[in-house]
Amino acid sequence: MRAQLLTHSYSPENSPPQRRWTQLIRTFRELGWDLEVVAPVAHSSGRRTLPREEAGRAFRTDKGRHGETIRRAPYLYHRTTRLGRFVDQCFSAGCSVIAALMGPKPDVVIATVPSLPILGAGFAVAKLRGVPFVADMRDAWPDIARDARLVHGGAKGLAERAIVAIQARADLVVTVTYGFAETLRERGLQNVATISNGIDTASRELLPPPSPEAERLEVLYLGNHGESQRLETVIRAAAAARDVVRLTMVGHGVQRRSLIALAEALDAPVEFREPVQGVDAVMDCYRRADTCVISLRDDWKSFETTIPSKTYEVLAVGRHVTGIVLGEAREIIEESRAGDVVRSDPALIAALWKELAQDRTRLLTGSLGRDWVEANANVDSLGRAYAELLTSVVAKCRTAQ
Repeated sequence: MRAQLLTHSYSPENSPPQRRWTQLIRTFRELGWDLEVVAPVAHSSGRRTLPREEAGRAFRTDKGRHGETIRRAPYLYHRTTRLGRFVDQCFSAGCSVIAALMGPKPDVVIATVPSLPILGAGFAVAKLRGVPFVADMRDAWPDIARDARLVHGGAKGLAERAIVAIQARADLVVTVTYGFAETLRERGLQNVATISNGIDTASRELLPPPSPEAERLEVLYLGNHGESQRLETVIRAAAAARDVVRLTMVGHGVQRRSLIALAEALDAPVEFREPVQGVDAVMDCYRRADTCVISLRDDWKSFETTIPSKTYEVLAVGRHVTGIVLGEAREIIEESRAGDVVRSDPALIAALWKELAQDRTRLLTGSLGRDWVEANANVDSLGRAYAELLTSVVAKCRTAQ
């Protein structure tokens, strides 16, 4: 099998699509598959932050950590805004079509979102190549676009129709949650399967428990600082619990500047840090934390069928979870018994943190989260299941020709 993946972010970047697909590709390579990844030159916050030999060069190829070929597309320098990011994604997606056609013909083309332009690019490449197309829907599109009001007026209907049309014409749509798969089936799609996110527990140590005695509760948020997370609620909670809490926020996103301004205005005990690269740096962040925030806003219905990919990582390292989530994500935290779920309300979040600071035995989740991950989100099992789906799709299309 020869598969080609189009994505808006890949190694050495540390991002949700990178984490998902680096793990899946390892399994595919173990099965003897040839993999080509088409992705923009590695960058973050609108600029290249890595040496050229690590970030790659446009329309050049490199070898990935598992032997996969990485073919790079150019990107646009842009400000960290919604519009700037979208324009960059459109540019990179268009260039990705050119880059993808430069490589050998694959048996199947996969595009992973939430970068919507890359979805269209992957569909175009598959049609030009005459091979099956798989849409890897890591988020609930177009539902999120509707909730977030990303487009307005006539453009809104056009964007939604385009997404739905590609999903309907894909040979397979893969979701990461069962809830969104059911939503798509209710809309009439039959070509839907679910391969959840997961984590390789072998690459994440189970951390020793937090200190039973400490002056403050160390709260960590590590991830995207965007509209989807509604992190202003977390900052207001930290301000309300300033006597017992210190919040560290690691990452970047379109809301980062406004979040820094809010923290300063409230005199909240918040430290902002730049994104970290590599497992060791990530683990250092977790090692200093008592509880880790997993947050999605609760006024977007689409998030009832969304699970933040960081959920699995926090569970795997054995840290207590402060879950500000709905639906399947809430069920995972409750089922694993590795944290507490609270509504997106600053007063309620602050109250929880005060309780945890007073009774630190509640932070001792032990291996509960890790045990749940190994039983339900084992990356090797998920990768082999995905490989079976792709093999079936290719065989079906060849039979139909």
